Amino acid sequence: MKTEKILFLILLIFISRINVYSQISPGELSNFHAHLEGISNCTKCHILGEKLSNAKCLDCHKELNSRILLKKGFHSSSEVKGKECLNCHSEHNGKAFRIVNFDEKTFNHNLTGFVLTGAHGKKNCKDCHNAKLIKIQSIKNKKFTYLGLSPDCKNCHEDYHQKTLSDNCANCHDANAFKPASKFYHTKAKFQLIGKHQTVDCIKCHKTEIKNGKKFQKFTGLQFQSCTNCHKDVHNNKFGQNCTECHNSESFTILKTTNKFDHNKTDFKLGGKHEKVNCKLCHKQKFTIPVHHKKCTDCHKDYHNAEFVKNGTSPDCSDCHNHFGFQNSSYSIEKHNNSSFALQGAHMAVPCFECHKKAEKWKFREIGNKCVDCHKNIHNNYISNKYFPENNCLKCHNNNKWNEISFDHNLTNFPLKGVHKTQLCKKCHFTENKDGTKTQKFKGLQTDCTNCHTDKHYKQFDINGITDCNRCHESDNWKAVKFNHNNTAFKLDGKHEKVECRKCHKTKELNNINYIHYKISTKCESCHS
Repeated sequence: MKTEKILFLILLIFISRINVYSQISPGELSNFHAHLEGISNCTKCHILGEKLSNAKCLDCHKELNSRILLKKGFHSSSEVKGKECLNCHSEHNGKAFRIVNFDEKTFNHNLTGFVLTGAHGKKNCKDCHNAKLIKIQSIKNKKFTYLGLSPDCKNCHEDYHQKTLSDNCANCHDANAFKPASKFYHTKAKFQLIGKHQTVDCIKCHKTEIKNGKKFQKFTGLQFQSCTNCHKDVHNNKFGQNCTECHNSESFTILKTTNKFDHNKTDFKLGGKHEKVNCKLCHKQKFTIPVHHKKCTDCHKDYHNAEFVKNGTSPDCSDCHNHFGFQNSSYSIEKHNNSSFALQGAHMAVPCFECHKKAEKWKFREIGNKCVDCHKNIHNNYISNKYFPENNCLKCHNNNKWNEISFDHNLTNFPLKGVHKTQLCKKCHFTENKDGTKTQKFKGLQTDCTNCHTDKHYKQFDINGITDCNRCHESDNWKAVKFNHNNTAFKLDGKHEKVECRKCHKTKELNNINYIHYKISTKCESCHS
């Protein structure tokens, strides 16, 4: 009997604790925090008498806390910084509730510090955010996480070059595709491509082989000190290994004459137009006196008059030109995009001389970076500054086409609804004059219906001089769907409900224009004789 009483007391205490907890707790925790159920665990997340503590959240989520301390990642961005965890991650909503909940399709990945460019922008989140690519074991074991990825290319991509090239893939590749290596220029390599070498297929020198059981193309460690490293010596070393004493890179069949000095033996090889220059133009004194030639400007006048000087140093002409002439330029779009004005959209198709006008001299710098520096501002003084700050055309237009407008009309005091959404901007904001010119109407444009539409009722429904069509009509069509005759001074009852409108509301004429008369007398004798 005594044992039964003890068991009854234990059961009673257990039931009372369940009732107390159910009254205190606002609901079950999600599966992610299910291990924290119970009154004894409340203070692991909450401070007694206060709200949920961010500090306690980060005590558990250590990987996230370390990112925040380093001011990296999404939780350090302006979108999240300073917010309470509870604002986005609600709890006590049941076990199946998803406390990390956002729209992957609309998420702005730029806020994480890793901008999705090129092919990265076409990937699904799970292609990168999966345990296979996470290197930190403590994060890798989590069932659900977006942490743990490194921005290094080799974190996700296999090193095809097997540590034979730089760890920075961006030196040669861009984010669109690994092939071709759009940023690689052979001019930066130890072996410069000149003459016929410029037309040789890469695979002829950079052979593909199997290394460590994988396909591998060799780019470094190639021997090129002598022509015979790649070319067979058909003379069997009869004339030595220095082929350039007689040949050049244009063709093996073109031989140097024996009575002409081989300039290639010097540290300034003649190429392009230099081959046709009279020796005395460079060697103005004795040939034994060295001629400075490290820079093009040692011999050539700086046509640009130090326009490109940076930090006291002017770049060499060879950065944009070659020795075949100054007329053509090798200044690429990639180089232009490293300047203060990156070429985007339609600008990429514009010829250089459209922006860089030639007066007495070509001008390349300080020609302006704003739209209005090159394009006429047709909206000047027509659009309020709050919609057109600093005359920035990109607030409404883009670099692809001027007629692609992205202006949010909801920011104005006239949100577009119904049929208004399908109208062209010029319908309301441009008036065509008799002489063919157009007048803009943006700033101060009235929002009254009659400002754009003809009042077919001839002010019958004016209130204080304004006709509000919205009292009867909607924006989808002109049908008076909102009109209710019972809200007028003459409610329809009895047989009046079946009388056709035109029986009472006759057509009148004003200024040779017919209109329907709605404002009529409500007296019986006005209609009944």
